[in-house]
Amino acid sequence: MKVVESMFPNARIPYGTWGSSYFPAWQASALAEVNIAQFAGEAMANILGKRKVSRKELDYLVVGSTIPWHWKFWNGPVVASCMGQRIPGFQMEQACATGLSAVIVAGSEVNSKSYDVAGVLTFDRTSDSPVGVFPERRAYRRTEVISDVWDNFGFDPSTGSAMLETAGKTARKYKIDRAEVDELTALRYKQYFDAKKAGFQDKYLFSFDILNTQGRLLGKISEDVGVREISLKTLKEQRELDSCITSGTQTHAADGMATLLVASVEKAKEISLKPEINIEFISKVDIRTGPGLMPEAPGLAVQKLLDRTGLTMNDMKVVKNHNPFAVNDAIFGKTMNYDWAKMNNTGCSLVWGHPQAPTLTRTIIEALEEAVDLGGGYVLVFGCAAGDVGTAGIFRVS
Repeated sequence: MKVVESMFPNARIPYGTWGSSYFPAWQASALAEVNIAQFAGEAMANILGKRKVSRKELDYLVVGSTIPWHWKFWNGPVVASCMGQRIPGFQMEQACATGLSAVIVAGSEVNSKSYDVAGVLTFDRTSDSPVGVFPERRAYRRTEVISDVWDNFGFDPSTGSAMLETAGKTARKYKIDRAEVDELTALRYKQYFDAKKAGFQDKYLFSFDILNTQGRLLGKISEDVGVREISLKTLKEQRELDSCITSGTQTHAADGMATLLVASVEKAKEISLKPEINIEFISKVDIRTGPGLMPEAPGLAVQKLLDRTGLTMNDMKVVKNHNPFAVNDAIFGKTMNYDWAKMNNTGCSLVWGHPQAPTLTRTIIEALEEAVDLGGGYVLVFGCAAGDVGTAGIFRVS
């Protein structure tokens, strides 16, 4: 394996000190009824307990969330209190890129020796998206009302276009074929259900009981609610909403949380479930492409990342991405001369859903678990975000 210097030589991701809830589709589970930040903090404490890691090990908390929740002003401190550990915290967001960026921020904090163990906790609830009322005194309409999730999905103030339009526009630019997109989507569903049947998801996904204020059971979150097996025949029969885009070849909004820890080299060995496994940060970049071309941005980010590190796609043992549209993968394959059938071997957000902030965190966790199963190597994780942004990161498992 080609050796590239780590970007954070003093920081590691201790194996197994991570976990995620399942991602039920929006409005489809009891998660639609709760304060998602409180749930995420309590869920993180639950996961750490099952991983045999004391909450007292944590010095700092990096919180990633993108959708307003009740009492969001208090952010990190209140989430840490819900976790049961009164530590300082910091909140950050950039749409779907939030998960990867939160992990990098935690790595930077530990690498600088500010903290020995930093927790990353990402969460969002698309269900019952809050509505904001904004005074606009310099506009003809003095009051603007915005549904945070759906109005932002449907309108980019920089271009005036919806996210779905960016997928169709980019598909036309790269002359992507609808038949290829349907075939790709069918494979992604097969990869997810094959991994599920093999028990792969049991390594990092946790079930949770959701209680009401009286402590009574509202429901149990024990699967990615809303995900059903889909055939190539069914995909071919669906109506195009834009070029190469159907309801079956795009992801769905969801609710959920995902968490992992970052620690110093010494502390990582102490709290890791398998101290012999070494997980390093190699490099990370963000880019921005042309207006309304979001699906091409991830590939550009990956190319920049490879140029900076001197690595190639052939050096990657695991390749995994956040793909809100199947066309993203087709474009990536075409621009990078890469076989899209080799990536997302254990599932991806196209299938299991898109709660925004935790999406790439779960992607990272899955990718690292896959790399461990394969005996180590370089792990490439990438995706797109609102505003024509592409993000990409490389980790090394040894």
